[in-house]
Amino acid sequence: MTTKNPTRLLKDMPNKKITVTRLFDAAPELVWRAWTEKELLDQWWAPKPWRAETQTMDFREGGHWFYAMVGPDNTRNWVRFDYGKIDLYKNFHATDSFCDEHGNPTHEFPGMNWKNEFHADGAGTKVVVEIKFNSEADLQKIIELGFEAGFTAALSNLEHYLSTQFKIRKELKTNNMARVATYLNFPGKTEEAFNFYKKVFHGEFSGVGVGLRRFGDIEMPPGMPPMSEADKKLIIHAELTIMAGHVLMATDSPESMGFEMKHGNNMHINLEPESKEETKRLFDALSEGGNISMPLSDMFWGAYFASFTDKYGINWMLNFQARD
Repeated sequence: MTTKNPTRLLKDMPNKKITVTRLFDAAPELVWRAWTEKELLDQWWAPKPWRAETQTMDFREGGHWFYAMVGPDNTRNWVRFDYGKIDLYKNFHATDSFCDEHGNPTHEFPGMNWKNEFHADGAGTKVVVEIKFNSEADLQKIIELGFEAGFTAALSNLEHYLSTQFKIRKELKTNNMARVATYLNFPGKTEEAFNFYKKVFHGEFSGVGVGLRRFGDIEMPPGMPPMSEADKKLIIHAELTIMAGHVLMATDSPESMGFEMKHGNNMHINLEPESKEETKRLFDALSEGGNISMPLSDMFWGAYFASFTDKYGINWMLNFQARD
């Protein structure tokens, strides 16, 4: 993934520290959230194909983050991140150490002392990370383990997260009011169908969300195979108000992108609750005894999302998008 905001990493061996600087095109409060909320950290912290999996997190002075770096073969390397001084939205201090699955330090790899600073920079945020080591040998070992490439890749994940999730989240929904919509899937005919419905209902794309958004309009997550020019023109999300305030939503689901669309899975009742807690409650209740196609989780377009068929054969989607 290309970036206009490269990571700058300075190794200072005599002073046993590394300083990492990166600019992000998002407000400090949003970047801060991405570093301090477990659901968001799990989305970007690990360089692909690894992923982060939080066990517990208590972001406060004296609290800690306990997580696993999970490899593609399901190997788990456990890490404990203990928080020190915190100045909300400005900086926080922490120490990390490798540990076992119970959180006991293993001392297999060197620990690190972190100071993360968040500075408003125009419309964006400059993050400065200073990492100190107990010895020059510890610093050298971390470098030899591939820290520079790994952390750079993780920060690129964060850039992608901020440029898609928060941006699309704001465009798709302007408040946290609950609403219900009908969600449709087409094998490449969303634009044609929605222009037809627009004409029939004298509906409007404007006023709700962003209307028609194409796959080529957004940057896909790292590791996704390249799309053909034809697929880039397909619709990733459409919103159309038809009558009595009801909203139709849709996406193209072509076989060329790995979808298997058929009549019976091409229509869902789409629920947008007012809170993450209510989304979880509805998911647990409605999916019990049913068939879950996508478990409830944070998605790259900015939603806490799930799709499933209930025990009566009705298709549902849950889609919570918080307003900041």
